[in-house]
Amino acid sequence: MAEHSAPQLKRREICRIAARVFYEKSYEGASMQDIAEAVGLTKAGLYHYIGSKDLLLFEIMNYGMDILQETVVDKAKDIADPREKLRRLIAGHIDLIVRARDLEITVILHENRSLRGPLRKKINARKRQYIQLLEETIQRVQEQTGGKELLPAHVATFGLLGIINWLYQWYRPEGPVKQGELTQAYIDFFFRGLLGQRA
Repeated sequence: MAEHSAPQLKRREICRIAARVFYEKSYEGASMQDIAEAVGLTKAGLYHYIGSKDLLLFEIMNYGMDILQETVVDKAKDIADPREKLRRLIAGHIDLIVRARDLEITVILHENRSLRGPLRKKINARKRQYIQLLEETIQRVQEQTGGKELLPAHVATFGLLGIINWLYQWYRPEGPVKQGELTQAYIDFFFRGLLGQRA
């Protein structure tokens, strides 16, 4: 992981704390004063690091995409076997969604429509890169079987994202289903739906 300057680290700290405020109060319901108090800065001090509320939401989402890149994509990028790569991507994505400390990811999912204009386009471009990676990996898995695909790769990709990204709404790590069991069940479910066979 790359080293970051002191201002970058401070912005990341602000993003982490502001993500919790947005999670608790929503983007529309939270004020910059709420965030400044949570971070321990004056309002002027907060604006020194983050120019506006929209920019703060963008920074949170962009940081969330950085987390996705560092903890999911980068760890799977050198895996040659597409089946193993897909398994790692699914497991990594689930882990990212269910970890309560990564509320930046929750903000990406829950406040997606709150970001507008060029800033939203930038985040959507990063999302498309990840979607393309998943789709290409799924396509390669399908090609390996040499058989008829049960779902087109792009449909399977959005189906996969739908079932994983919805976890933040209902899954609780302290509940009866443990994360490892959930992850294996999702992987098996997806591979059966994609290939008609267990992972």
